[in-house]
Order: sequence, then structure tokens, then C-alpha cells
Amino acid sequence: MSTQSSAQHIPGLARRTVPGQPETADPRQQRVYDSIVDLIANTDNPTPMVRLSERYNAEPDFDIFVKLEGFNPFGSIKDRTALYLLRGLELKEGQVLAEPTAGNTGIALAALSNAQGFPIELAIPEGTPEEKKILLRFLGAELLEVEDEMCPLFPTEGARGVVKSLVESAAFNGKYVSPNQYENELNVEAHYRTTGPEIWNQTGGDIDYFFAAFGTCGTITGVGRYLKERNPDIRIIGIEPSSREHKLSGIKKISNLPEEFKPKILDYSLIDEIIAVDDRDAYQAGIRLARTEGIMVGPTTGALLHAAQQTGTGVKGRAVVISPDDATKYVSAYAEYLEED
Repeated sequence: MSTQSSAQHIPGLARRTVPGQPETADPRQQRVYDSIVDLIANTDNPTPMVRLSERYNAEPDFDIFVKLEGFNPFGSIKDRTALYLLRGLELKEGQVLAEPTAGNTGIALAALSNAQGFPIELAIPEGTPEEKKILLRFLGAELLEVEDEMCPLFPTEGARGVVKSLVESAAFNGKYVSPNQYENELNVEAHYRTTGPEIWNQTGGDIDYFFAAFGTCGTITGVGRYLKERNPDIRIIGIEPSSREHKLSGIKKISNLPEEFKPKILDYSLIDEIIAVDDRDAYQAGIRLARTEGIMVGPTTGALLHAAQQTGTGVKGRAVVISPDDATKYVSAYAEYLEED
């Protein structure tokens, strides 16, 4: 599966005469594709970035750009990850794809599994937003809900521990196969090959700060590595929840972890600073963005924006904030904070 667009002419479509349109129109301009997979972002088809106005960002010398990964076909930055993870797997007849997920990777894997015709089972924390659970059931994925805090320690706890036992148990005789997004270098490669170059190209290399959350750590490692190779002075800022008990789905606290529990694919040498953000600040930042810019994002994006604004106070520079997804999967979670208004 190529990361480049594989759009082809549908027979007869390009030959029809449409006023004002050349008969040899590029199929990418027509936005006609052979598969939903071709819509996953890549350097030829990047997700958009939006510069925030002074209504949200009052610092005149500190520009904040938000890269909107919710424009991927399955709704998140994890579409890129899932595409690369599945490249590294060859499922045999009778095997089942299994993966622990906070939701977004699972949604992308389930959609891609449907497109390729093989079954999938996903282990998710009970605290996963209901909207994500419903989307996963809508896609036909079998869900294994696990009593699990949002920041479990790998490999013995929570959803990750469940999938590990399925894959390694002799009783299942190799039935379950997991791409293991938490340790698979293809997770990093997806962002080194696509997200990083997109940001560099979209900013023309004029970027001083990059903000991303600590989740599986594929995004911050892949993008951080690419940007640092082009300009070592770019500061890579990682965002984590202020405590292990939190309501920020998909984001993990990595500070003060024992060595054996540190994320395997995270390259700590790339990280210039770690900022902790609490739930309220994250959700309120997301609400404020919607009400000042009309951009609807999830609470993880809110956490990154809160950190970016703190960093940019009285500072000159240009920052890019990754928005992993949009607000649609978090409506019920946002409700608590809307009641505070």
C-alpha cells in the first residue's frame, strides 16, 4: 500500500465534457479515488493547518498554527499510524487482528480491516468516551472493555495486558496477531515519512516550536526526529496529563516512570521540554477555540493549546500544534465543562 495517492480515472468519467474543466483533469483534483484508503494524508495530500487569530492568541509575536488531523478519512492522526502498521502484517486465514486502543487507532484499524476483509478485536479502557465505543461497534469491531485507568503500565496492566495475553497464549494457537502500536517502529515511521515533512513544507521551514501529546509516542518521535534533522534548534514540546487519573483519552503521563515502563518507541533525546496540563485547562481551551475560531477539537488538542499559550507568553516565534482529532468523539466528555459556564 503506497502512502502516495493511487487515485485512478474511473472509466468514462474524465472523457465527459464538463464546461470549464479540461478533458485531462488530474483525478486528484477531481477528488475521485479507488479506495477510502487513498484519502489518508500524505505529503501529496496533507491535512490543513490554520493560524489562530488574535481572538484566541493575544501574543502578537508568537504565531500558533493548528494542524487539523481530524480531516483524515477516519477522523484522526491515527489513520496514518494504522496504515503503516498494517503494512507490516500478513494475516493468514483464520487469524484475527487484535490491538489495545484508546479509540482512534482502533477506529482506523477497524475501518482498514473492513476495507481489506479481515476480522478485528480491540481491547479498550472502560473510560474510553462513549462516542468512540459506538463508532467502533458501528464498524463491527468486537470490543473487550477492560477495567483500566487511562495510563496503565505496560505490559502487565489494562488493555495492553489483555492483548498481550491473547497473542502469547498457547491456548489460542496463533489466532491473534497484534501490530503493537506501542512498540512498533512503523508507528514512528508513519510520522517521519508523512506528518513531519508536511509540517516542514507547510511552514516553509519557518517553525520554532512543535507541540504534541505523549500517547503511543509515535507522533512526537517521528515528527520530532524529522524536524530536528532539518533544524536542531526547533524545540519539541511534549504534553502529558497532570496526573495518572485524568479524562484525556489517548494521552499518557510519562514523567517519573520506572525504566521498564517507559515507552519503547519514544526517543527522549528529541524532547526539549515536558509540560503537564490538567483536565479543566484542556477542556476549557478546546471550548474557547470553538467559540473564538469556530474550530472544534478534542480535549487533547486543548491541552496542547493551553501549553502553547503558556510557552508563547512574551516570546517571539512560530509554533505548530498537532490536533489529533476533532470534537465529535468527546461531546459527552465536554458536557461537564459546558455546565460550568
